Amino acid sequence: MWAGRVLHAALSRAPRGSRAQSALAQLRGILEEELESIRGAGTWKSERVITSCQGPHIHVDGAPGGIINFCANNYLGLSSHPEVIQAGLQNLKEFGAGLSSVRFICGTQSIHKDLEAKIARFHQREDAILYPSCFDANAGLFEALLTSEDAVLSDELNHASIIDGIRLCKAHKYRYRHLDMADLEAKLQEAQKHRLRLVATDGAFSMDGDIAPLQKICHLASQYGALVFVDESHATGFLGPTGRGTDELLGVMDQVTIINSTLGKALGGASGGYTTGPGALVSLLRQRARPYLFSNSLPPAAVGCASKALDLLMESNAIVQSMAAKTLRFRSQMEAAGFTISGANHPICPVMLGDARLALNIADDMLKRGIFVIGFSYPVVPKGKARIRVQISAVHSEEDIDRCVEAFVEVGRLHGALP
Repeated sequence: MWAGRVLHAALSRAPRGSRAQSALAQLRGILEEELESIRGAGTWKSERVITSCQGPHIHVDGAPGGIINFCANNYLGLSSHPEVIQAGLQNLKEFGAGLSSVRFICGTQSIHKDLEAKIARFHQREDAILYPSCFDANAGLFEALLTSEDAVLSDELNHASIIDGIRLCKAHKYRYRHLDMADLEAKLQEAQKHRLRLVATDGAFSMDGDIAPLQKICHLASQYGALVFVDESHATGFLGPTGRGTDELLGVMDQVTIINSTLGKALGGASGGYTTGPGALVSLLRQRARPYLFSNSLPPAAVGCASKALDLLMESNAIVQSMAAKTLRFRSQMEAAGFTISGANHPICPVMLGDARLALNIADDMLKRGIFVIGFSYPVVPKGKARIRVQISAVHSEEDIDRCVEAFVEVGRLHGALP
């Protein structure tokens, strides 16, 4: 007690500058200790610098020659499609670099309204609203829609943006075990006392490559008077016969109430996200969704790129149809070699390794062999579930896929991941 009074008196007499420096030194010490613990755990995430446009073949700073890229969300290869780029350039010239404002003040252009209408038409919904990202769309939805009278039921492996969005709302929160329909039904029974019940799930889960059983989810939602929300970020553009997503793939487009998705993956790869669903919901989001009200409008170039990507998809499904065979080629060859690949029939192909350091070391050695992949470990995935997530693109050639498998086999044996 006495020592504490002495310390307090000494600090109160110290010049303000020295006290600030002391606080900064304390902060540095805390931060360095935390950073060192991340390094020590083998979960440090380095950023590789790409010196070319996104595509199946890229140039990476410090890596010799051309690199085959197997870890982008560029599912349809549209990130560097000439028509997509040209549409972005045209909007940049005609509508400028940006709006310098939010939508409801002076940040809405005709191109924003046109893209929203096109998104709604693509998903066969009443209306749509644009956000700077799908993370923002998820941050804006639940707080605006749900109150303390309502309940939200969320798959335990939903994307971080869904989890964070749900945390922002005052609804009663239920978390059901991953893809466990018996547990979801039990939670729905428990949640009957609430006004609205919203089941929230990813359509395709980005870390595991598995797909939500939407037919069963929609059946349970109908049985217990619930609504269904699906995040389609890793499905829009390439799942389903015409690329509408998991609800089209599983035949429940008329049963899913709300869809959130991104423009930053298959649909051109720039940025932006959206919510599409009932017109009244979209109108409410324009009034109350905080990321919409307080974030700048989506830049015209990004709007142009996404709009052209949607045009290409609605004109032809040829790109979509090329995905399945390439995904099967990679998965079957890797499993035949002895690797465990999570998920099924999705271009996200997680190579399960378990150990975080092993995943990082294999990814580093793959780059030396001309293959760009990334190791994923805690906190991105649960502890003990480290993996390398390989993502197949429509613009990968069969030779690209075969070369990737050959490199995995060579490096896997080198590190003892294969016999």
